[in-house]
Amino acid sequence: MGAFADAARSAWGLIATGDAALLDIVGLSLAVSLSAVACATVVGLPLGAALAIGRFPGRRAIVILLNALMGLPPVVVGLAVYLMLSRAGPLGAFGLLFTPGAMVIAQTILVLPIIAALCRQAVDDAWAEYEEQLRSLGASGFGAALTLVWDIRFSLLTAILAGLGRASAEVGAVMIVGGNIDGVTRVMTTAIALETSKGDLPLALALGGVLILLVIALNAVAHVVKDAAQRRYG
Repeated sequence: MGAFADAARSAWGLIATGDAALLDIVGLSLAVSLSAVACATVVGLPLGAALAIGRFPGRRAIVILLNALMGLPPVVVGLAVYLMLSRAGPLGAFGLLFTPGAMVIAQTILVLPIIAALCRQAVDDAWAEYEEQLRSLGASGFGAALTLVWDIRFSLLTAILAGLGRASAEVGAVMIVGGNIDGVTRVMTTAIALETSKGDLPLALALGGVLILLVIALNAVAHVVKDAAQRRYG
């Protein structure tokens, strides 16, 4: 118990003093995860909306597949991206392996199904409620999808935050494609795993504490924004 208390005090000291190594890791983690979520959002929201409103052969199979992909094993995604970006792979010429770019690609693949599937469900519910009204106004297809996405934009924050949570907590894929290189591709989750195995509990605890605080802060901001929007727009 005494050892844990000492480690916790040291961890707090690293956070309070703004340790340079800690800040570098946190900064890279945020850059990678936010970039991945942004890419997944740009693709996932239109995809989810299209699947909610569109009616075409094979739609049900795509929806089932999309829901299944929400549970993609990170290590499998990491391996697939590694093979694509390795020198012998089809994208090896770009030299992205063991760079933050490779980590963004891996996290985007993991996050995309989550955002798209949750968006599809939200838009599907909204479409069931407003379909007749939208059709009476002449909105259909892509226009109706965009209208609904804009109308429920604050509710879609939940989908985006779910994606961010998956990205920020991911270890396996970024470890494989990033290599956990100090000062280059070492993010919070991989650093926590490494420092714990080395017995450096203060840094591991500090990173874990920062990660939890970031998740809580992001969810709190989203909750405040959503509540404010509901009060303003009813």
